[in-house]
Amino acid sequence: EVQLVESGGGLVQPGGSLRLSCAASGFTFSSAAMKWVRQAPGKGFEWVSTINSGRGSTTYADSVKGRFTISRDNAKNTLYLQMNSLKPEDTARYYCAIIGRSPSGQGTQVTVSS
Repeated sequence: EVQLVESGGGLVQPGGSLRLSCAASGFTFSSAAMKWVRQAPGKGFEWVSTINSGRGSTTYADSVKGRFTISRDNAKNTLYLQMNSLKPEDTARYYCAIIGRSPSGQGTQVTVSS
């Protein structure tokens, strides 16, 4: 059974940083392309970033490009999202997911507010 457990969210002031983690199990993580998506209150899911397997090439939504960095540690079966220069509009619940699948975890809440 695929399990994805997100953590690392919290309350941070504008301009601050957070690092999200996603612990994966139940599938061959190193072979899976992964993504982060987010959902703000009252809105649908918004794609944030993708990292491929293998060489780990990455892509980002324009709204986070230059501020967020996705990475993975295949030895630890863990996906990360380093978020810098956070803005109030980054406030959302963040989820990791396998490419081609909907999020299945509980997500982790990120709130950016002064």
